[in-house]
Amino acid sequence: MPPMKMAKTLADRLIRSRKTLAIAESCTGGFIGHTLTNIPGASTWFKGGVIAYADQAKIDILGVPEAIIREHGAVSAPTARAMAAGARRRFKSDLAIATTGIAGPTGGTPEKPVGLVFIGLATTRGTSVKKYIFKGSRLQIKKQTLNAVLSIARFKK
Repeated sequence: MPPMKMAKTLADRLIRSRKTLAIAESCTGGFIGHTLTNIPGASTWFKGGVIAYADQAKIDILGVPEAIIREHGAVSAPTARAMAAGARRRFKSDLAIATTGIAGPTGGTPEKPVGLVFIGLATTRGTSVKKYIFKGSRLQIKKQTLNAVLSIARFKK
């Protein structure tokens, strides 16, 4: 399904359930927020977002404990979990999604290859994280991350 159609489905579901969404983006650099705000009336369900690209922004703005980044790295499940929870707190939203990953073409290692992305989802029921390894160019990895985010969010209650 095309991203805008997925985003519209998400918007309709959020409106019907009277829920709100916030985002914390790192590797997607605002791509998710851009997509969501292309939907007319997004302000009724989209609370806002943060592009927390640098580690210090994750710590200062989203409240990610410095120890998590030091121990696990910025691209990790614990960081994605803390980013999502921090965005939900910061924006007082019902749901929050966070992305952190390595979009490439450089920066990968054998342990954390280019294309590795963690997506965190914080809800009133708790926070979960999914790990992905996408293939392709930097833009292709961002697009695949967007599609995964929209898929996760539109099926979450």
